[in-house]
Amino acid sequence: MHEIEGHGGHADHGNSPLVIPVSITISILAVLVAAVTLLGHRAHTEELLLQAKASDQWAYYQAKNIRLRELQSFADLLGVVATQDKDKAAEIREKYAKEVERYGGDKEDISREAKDLEKERDLYQQRADHFDAGEGILEFALIICSLTLLTNKKLFWFSGMIIGAAGVIVALTGFLVHI
Repeated sequence: MHEIEGHGGHADHGNSPLVIPVSITISILAVLVAAVTLLGHRAHTEELLLQAKASDQWAYYQAKNIRLRELQSFADLLGVVATQDKDKAAEIREKYAKEVERYGGDKEDISREAKDLEKERDLYQQRADHFDAGEGILEFALIICSLTLLTNKKLFWFSGMIIGAAGVIVALTGFLVHI
């Protein structure tokens, strides 16, 4: 053990005045990484939920579209098929024509809602991207600060703090993303 100490080992770093402030900085960076990671996970979760809702809306749209086509086909068929009671056939055809109109209007609303959900999903995806980038930068800052404890050089500590500040700024820009 004495040989390691005599040959530039790390035993002298325990008394370094940098240990406590660098350790505190590393702890703060670790908390920031955890917070930004949580924000990123929540944004990704919201993104997935919105994607599921948008997919549900598009499935609903498709179901309405299929029903609309069936009604149109039936209404068209009533117009060309010879019937014994022409008045009754015209009445039924009119009923189906109204249903076709109603389903056509419903389709537009459903489509609009699905597109709105997709826009909101895209917003959360962009937010998550900012949070993920901030997380990566903060993790890099942690590594750089850790090098201070190994090398006893303040340059790594200051660099880690600057990189950490950049990571926080990148993560905070996730809140600035709007539709």
